[in-house]
Amino acid sequence: MSNSPELHVPHYDLDAEDESSQNLARMRYEIELAAEAIDDFKQLKANERAQVRDAMETHLRHEPTKVSKSRIKRLRKLSKPQYRLRVDDIRVFYDVSGRKVEVLAIVTKAQADAWLSKAGERS
Repeated sequence: MSNSPELHVPHYDLDAEDESSQNLARMRYEIELAAEAIDDFKQLKANERAQVRDAMETHLRHEPTKVSKSRIKRLRKLSKPQYRLRVDDIRVFYDVSGRKVEVLAIVTKAQADAWLSKAGERS
């Protein structure tokens, strides 16, 4: 069998982390993967899955709306998805509502424009 994580629909816990005193200072966001995103995740190579999982845990778990020059981008003129996380050649599209991050799709850079044209909702 592969070393891929166990996936649950609709909630996918990337790796439950114990709530130590250092983590209490930063509120954790719940990360859910939509069915399409779970399928996308399963299609990735093992090393890409590990990179994406680590990036989501690092960037989406605590500060999913903190934009940066290259990593997290707030998408303009779209109400859905709201954000894009760049992980090398992979793009993770997601929305944030309250303390929940909903990952909508995980696609390659080459597929990103086509996915946004099909699934993106203009604001």
